[in-house]
Amino acid sequence: MGSPATTPSLRSVSLDDKYDLSRDRVFVTGTQAVIRMLLMQQARDRAAGLNTAGFVSGYRGSPIGGLDQNLVRAKKVLDQAGIVFQPGLNEELAATALWGAQQAEMRGEGRYDGVFGLWYGKGPGVDRSGDVFRHANMAGTSRHGGVLALMGDDHTAESSTVAHQSEFHFVDVMSPILNPAGVQEILDYGLYGYAMSRYCGTWVAFKCIKENIESTASVDARLDRVKIVLPDDFLMPPGGLNIRTPDGILEQEARLQDFKRDAMMAFVRANGLNRIVLSGGRQPKIGIITVGKSYLDVRQAMDDLGLDEVKANDMGLRLYKVACPWPLSRRELAEFADGLDLVMVVEEKRSLIEVQLREELYGSANQPVCIGKRDEAGHWLFPVKGALDPNDIAVALGERLLRYHRNDDLAGRVARLKGAQERLAQTVDIAARVPHFCAGCPHNSSTKVPDGMRAYAGIGCHYMAQWMDRETDGFTQMGGEGANWIGENAFSKRGHVFQNLGDGTYNHSGSLALRWAVDTGTTITYKILFNDAVAMTGGQPHEGGLTVDRIAAQVRAEGVERIALVTDEPDKYPSTVSWPHGLTIHHRDELDAVQRELAAVPGVSVMIYDQTCASEKRRRRKRNAYPDPDKRVIINELVCEGCGDCSVQSNCVAVQPVETEFGRKRRIDQSSCNKDFSCVKGFCPSFVTVHGAKPRSKPASVPVATEASPDAGIPEPAIPAIDGTYNLIVTGVGGTGVVTVGAILGMAAHLEGKGLGMIDMAGLAQKGGAVFSHVRLANHQEDIHAIRVGAGAADLVLGCDLVVSGNRKVLSAIAKGRTHLVVNTAEVMPGEFTRRPDFSLPAERIKRAIREAAGAEHADFTDATSLAVSVLGNALAANMFMLGFAWQRGRVPLSRDALLKAIELNREAVAMNRAAFAWGRRAAASPETMRAVEAPAPDLAPDLDGVIAKRVAFLTAYQDAAYAERYAKAVSAVRVREAAIVPGQSALTDAAARSLFRLMAYKDEYEVARLYTDGSFQAQVQRTFEGDDLRYEFHLAPPLLARRDPATGRPRKMTFGPWMMTAFGMLARMKRLRGTALDPFGYTRERREERRLVQDFEARLTEIARNLTPANHAAAVGLAGLPQRIRGYGPVKARNLEAVRDEEAALLARFRSQEAPLATAAE
Repeated sequence: MGSPATTPSLRSVSLDDKYDLSRDRVFVTGTQAVIRMLLMQQARDRAAGLNTAGFVSGYRGSPIGGLDQNLVRAKKVLDQAGIVFQPGLNEELAATALWGAQQAEMRGEGRYDGVFGLWYGKGPGVDRSGDVFRHANMAGTSRHGGVLALMGDDHTAESSTVAHQSEFHFVDVMSPILNPAGVQEILDYGLYGYAMSRYCGTWVAFKCIKENIESTASVDARLDRVKIVLPDDFLMPPGGLNIRTPDGILEQEARLQDFKRDAMMAFVRANGLNRIVLSGGRQPKIGIITVGKSYLDVRQAMDDLGLDEVKANDMGLRLYKVACPWPLSRRELAEFADGLDLVMVVEEKRSLIEVQLREELYGSANQPVCIGKRDEAGHWLFPVKGALDPNDIAVALGERLLRYHRNDDLAGRVARLKGAQERLAQTVDIAARVPHFCAGCPHNSSTKVPDGMRAYAGIGCHYMAQWMDRETDGFTQMGGEGANWIGENAFSKRGHVFQNLGDGTYNHSGSLALRWAVDTGTTITYKILFNDAVAMTGGQPHEGGLTVDRIAAQVRAEGVERIALVTDEPDKYPSTVSWPHGLTIHHRDELDAVQRELAAVPGVSVMIYDQTCASEKRRRRKRNAYPDPDKRVIINELVCEGCGDCSVQSNCVAVQPVETEFGRKRRIDQSSCNKDFSCVKGFCPSFVTVHGAKPRSKPASVPVATEASPDAGIPEPAIPAIDGTYNLIVTGVGGTGVVTVGAILGMAAHLEGKGLGMIDMAGLAQKGGAVFSHVRLANHQEDIHAIRVGAGAADLVLGCDLVVSGNRKVLSAIAKGRTHLVVNTAEVMPGEFTRRPDFSLPAERIKRAIREAAGAEHADFTDATSLAVSVLGNALAANMFMLGFAWQRGRVPLSRDALLKAIELNREAVAMNRAAFAWGRRAAASPETMRAVEAPAPDLAPDLDGVIAKRVAFLTAYQDAAYAERYAKAVSAVRVREAAIVPGQSALTDAAARSLFRLMAYKDEYEVARLYTDGSFQAQVQRTFEGDDLRYEFHLAPPLLARRDPATGRPRKMTFGPWMMTAFGMLARMKRLRGTALDPFGYTRERREERRLVQDFEARLTEIARNLTPANHAAAVGLAGLPQRIRGYGPVKARNLEAVRDEEAALLARFRSQEAPLATAAE
């Protein structure tokens, strides 16, 4: 039940609250909590009379890829607190610097009482830093310093080349581990961690996974919340446990083994870090021991089973929450297990707690049965692979509780959860959105290799080249790029490979592999991809100010003789730049030729590809920190053939399809276009650069709106009540602002004083892949446990992308009667479209699956993207439009004032997002009023008569009435014959009408000119852009003027200015020369071929009509439809024609034979 919308009192909130230590409750992400924790540590030291400083260093990588960016943004407050942030060149060197910081006051030379340090790195960074960790932990930490080592683990490899779990590295070097369950515990455990590090003289490892470090919550941030207790049951050895000099190696080992481990356990006991949450009542039978994120999963499982504290104790369920999974104290484990029949260990990945539990309890008097990774019979229970699901935990727990208690409610809940998991297992993805390079990404061009050659991928965005048709296969760990070929080369028939190497990886450690390749004389070309930022993790600058000329000088110093520089702007380098002797500079259009030349060079050669990251360009342009060319590209839809060559040349996802009466064409998504302009290389005259153009911000046909808000006068909806938790999933495409929707919801809840938990499932998917934000809202923060919304648990799915909304985990989260969906029906093509021009999304199947899962009355569909572009000129407004739509439907349990205030606090495109929210409300409440602002629907023929009539009219304008009559007669003959042979069928006539039109309306010079000057193009420009003084630039390859590219054999396109419109006008009036002796273009091979194709197809239609039978009807339809695939211009058309001819021979043989009919496809 909902309640009428009211205006709750909102908290006074500022974006600066997160680092304001006077604020007791703050809304922060996990990474922001880390920074606040550092500030709190310094403040607590100061209050304790200590003069300490802080030092932070590490290397970025998911799931802690955003930490360094937040540290940079917080520089002012960090400087004031004496906390120094120094990004590491790589993880190992950063860890070494932390080791050094612990020695600052050791020799009497320090300016502070101690330096508390923070290291960060993802799992592979932990791997490579093991030697430092071993030495530094053995040496110890400062008495007033301490070190936390943040390990960023990606348990499911969502944004990594391997799934990883790093705890065992720290166990091996004997560092205690803290595993926070959420954002609140990042603050709490961080403070405990520093105290522990100081007391024990060890580094303290800190487990960071997506569920804590990339989640968001409203937390208690009081400075005095954490009370540190020093143990009274541990006898500190003489001299203590901290770092010192001099210090012998074996003395360090003895101190670590004899004292430090015991000190760790004593500290954990004294502070109650590992604690029994539920006692199990008077007769405890089953105990659960769990840690970190898995604890939240267990609590969620208990909620789903209806087990509150009273019920759990009544059923004899004991719950032990572990904060420090290593080392575990035998005394505490024995106290937990006392009296239990069964212990269930719930932890993700490999067993850390379970092995200690079994070891410590082995041989004890009342040793309970222990299950975890495997059940009582030795079968997998909570497997090592993947991640744990609260529903699976609930089923496992519920089934075991039912052995002790007959409880119908519990049995029913277990059955429902098992059913949900079975549906999840049976549900499949209807479509997939695979990550892809951003629009305008340099790697769209740089990762191409010449035909017949091969490349290896590297770590970074260009890793995705393996998923494209790029002859790129295989990769190494970060920094190993090329070393694999040193080993393989000696045993391979292939003499040369290309190795992609990102500039960030080169700077990190990749230059070492290059040095070794030079030393071994290995024949390899390193393609150093310089995009001016560490793009994969958010566009951070390179440490050390890496530049192209410095890379060139470095590789020359390593012994590389042949160096080529390829760039999109060869003239941008100042004359003062000093290049190594022999380096050559080339435009990216010469990439193929340059690579062929380098492949023939013995030994190591280097190609530096210099082009700024497209996403970074967009970010900098927002700050006016990067040139923004005052021009846009548009595709003349009528001139476009839909061949897809522009996508092949550019690999760009901003080139999207548009369905028209005359087939699928292409358009530029102006909202996502980053102005790379490589699409104009497509061999097609439809591309026009429009100078002075800006994407239209409002429909050209609609009068200027009044100042009234679009939602003025719309009644307020009833706000749904929150019973327990209210669970939302926001789906969308990476890079389109999906994460912003989650942030707005979270901040709005914080403003209202509600509890919230939010996590963004993005990772690599931020590059155009499937993104999910899971949001749980509650009346109280303590009501929220696991944040991921499991099977059957969603209350609202805000489907900002249709494809992602058809994901199996989204569909399985739907519960009929409970879940409501608001889904954007816009069909945004994935990267696969760049390689398959006829690729289509299974849109209707996805909609049908959603309706079946939720019920038709619980699913709203709206083309939010089209409406957002129409009313606001920006597709990125669609997500906030969706939020407004869902709110007006009464599906969001937050007030409008809170949501609008959250939009304001977000500071990103505030005016646009507020307007989008209002337009979404209007679309939900009064959809009929939106028709005035909707983009005009394509003028598609309603039936076969319409199809023919439109083409007759077009051909009349194309040539004359006689030409059109020739078309009409040919189609009519087929129609009469089909009606006689297969009554009620029209597929053959439809295929014949469309194919004959395509061949007869071939786009020669006269037709292209007509389609630019008949008014349709100017109307398209007016619908797309606004601007007072637009200037056109055309990209053409005139047959009598264009030179051939020696590398590709294709004519090179040339650029022509606005005067071409006059030339087009003259040329269009000369159309009557077409095909006559006076036609200067008609003698070319291409034009002769086009005329012959028309005659051949007319003859083919005559044969089809003469020999048509019911048995060969399907083959006839296939034959008649083939010419629709003869698309493109020049060499593109010739290639497509060759492919069609190969298929035509087989279809023709089948048509002429008396074999069984072809099977027809159906959805």
